[in-house]
Amino acid sequence: MTTERHNITWNGIQIEILYHPDTSPAFRRSYGQPLDHLEVRSLAPEREPLPITETGYLSQFYARNVIEEAEGPAALVLAWLEYFAQSPIWKAKQISRQQLDLFS
Repeated sequence: MTTERHNITWNGIQIEILYHPDTSPAFRRSYGQPLDHLEVRSLAPEREPLPITETGYLSQFYARNVIEEAEGPAALVLAWLEYFAQSPIWKAKQISRQQLDLFS
């Protein structure tokens, strides 16, 4: 299978998701299902931190059933973003980013 490209916008941030299906024949033979690879990258603003990555880039491998149960790569990433955006750490970072810094 070929790489799929998905583009989403979350909280005004343009995000690209690259979905690489069936990346490991050995995993498929051992576990009876494909191992898929997701790359998530914030495009605009470029390298904008996200609740799932401070660098604006994330690479994760998942068994196919995880992606299917989420109803696809874009839905899975949106669910991650919404879930981790509720964390106290992310909320604190967002507040500090919105406050003016008088000393810099």
